[in-house]
This record gives sequence, structure tokens and C-alpha cells, in this order.
Amino acid sequence: MKAIACELPSKFGLPLSRFSRAELRRHVLAAGLVAQISGVTIWRWLRDDAIRPWTHRSWIFPRDPLFAEKAGRVLDLYHRRWRGKPLGARDFVITADEKTQIQIRQRSHPVTPPGPHRPMRVESDYKRQGTCAYLAAWDVHRAKLFGRVVKRISIAAFDALVADVMRRPPYCTARRVFWIVDNGTIHRGQRAITRLRARWPNVIVVHLPVHASWLNQIEIYFSIVQRKAMTPDAFATQAEVTTRLRGFQRHYQRMARPFEWRFTRADLATLLRRCSPLQQHCPAA
Repeated sequence: MKAIACELPSKFGLPLSRFSRAELRRHVLAAGLVAQISGVTIWRWLRDDAIRPWTHRSWIFPRDPLFAEKAGRVLDLYHRRWRGKPLGARDFVITADEKTQIQIRQRSHPVTPPGPHRPMRVESDYKRQGTCAYLAAWDVHRAKLFGRVVKRISIAAFDALVADVMRRPPYCTARRVFWIVDNGTIHRGQRAITRLRARWPNVIVVHLPVHASWLNQIEIYFSIVQRKAMTPDAFATQAEVTTRLRGFQRHYQRMARPFEWRFTRADLATLLRRCSPLQQHCPAA
């Protein structure tokens, strides 16, 4: 039983992605391994060795050969260092990204507020009214937010967000403004660096390694937005989405504090050792 539970169902010709307790019972009975057995017995046997085939966990190898070097630069900036030297008072660190494919779903009936012994009610039936995207930037050490809602992401939309930030003090007169971004098409590679530096000479674009969005602090804000402003959702137009996101941005800004970022280069080195090719699995951070 334990050996079977530690195999993929496809090995036995089963059209399943993973075993459940019921499917395990069904399989061993059909295979004639036991005359009779209960699901409780199966659960007890597997529990003895902490085997839980009904669960799964995502993982990925760091594929960027310069992963440690690129991630280390970002971690140094979070701790106010660049190339071994402390940042100055006129240096700023900003992380930016896009929350794409925001569904504009118009509910068939209005959302009703909660009451005694009754939760908020959201109609399951809706009409799709398209999608939009939210581009946002976060000043890591000053806890300042900037953002805009657009129909679709583009280089022009991202450059407009950068302009929104760089025209404001203190960034317009800063010595250096570090922009931490991933490798998305609208801010990828040397072309993005050249394009932004041509307009804003004090901008330094710092790219994350591939598959390292978990190092981008703006993703923390996006998760807060999703939980507090977009779930449940009920919007008839992009204008309503824009109103909600801009309103939440102002609301969050009033109480925002820098995120307490504790992950360091030492933690990164430990993680990469665990993700060595000699290991069979690399836990997703």
C-alpha cells in the first residue's frame, strides 16, 4: 500500500493526477491486493510514515546561471547597499510590476452586505466585460505607492508609470533611483535600460533573475490588493476597477510602512544549496 501511494497513478494506467484515499482503496481492491480494506485503515497506514499522496507542492530549479549574483544585488538594495557601499540619502529603491488579466465581471445581481447570522452575498452568475491591468511601483524604504490602471500592458504604459514617479520630488532630483523589475517584455534586458536611462539619467534598472518574482516587494502589495480590494469582485466597467484600485491605493498609503524584509544573502545561499541539481526537489520560495 505504501509503495503504491509513493508512485504516480499513471504508472498503473490510471487517469488520475494524484491518489486520494478513496482512489487508493479502489485501486488495491481492483488489483486483488486485499480482499477488503477501509479508508480509515489506509489513512492510518500512510500516516505512520507521513505519506500524503493527495497533496502536492510546486517547485522549480533556479535556471539563471547568474541567479545568485542578480538576486544578491536586489537583496543588497533592500538592505540599502549597492556594490558593497551604503546607499546615500539621495538614493531611492523602487520595485515595480504589473498585475495582469484583472477580470471585469459584472454580477447579475448587486452584492448584498452581511447581516446577523448572514455573510455577504455575491451572485455567482456574471457577465464578462473584458480585462484590464494594474501597473504599480513601491518605494521600498519610504513606503510610497504609485500606480495606474490600463486596458493592456505596454512599453508606453510602463514608461508612463516611470514618468509619474520620476517627475515627482525627491526622485526628480535624486542622485540615483534604482528600479527593480522582472524580465517581462515591457522592461526586459538592455533595451529597457537604455530606453529609460535616455529619458531619466539617474535611473538604474536592476533586473531580477528569471523565476524570482518572489523577490519583488511589489508582489507583496499585489497580494494585499487581491485580498482586500478585489475579492469578491463585482465591476461593470474598467472605470469601476480603476476607482477601486486607486481608492485602495490611497487608503493603504495612509497606513503603509516599509515591509520588514529579513531575507539576506546568507538565506539565499542556504536556499540555493537546497536547490542544488544533486537534490531531487527544490521548494518554491
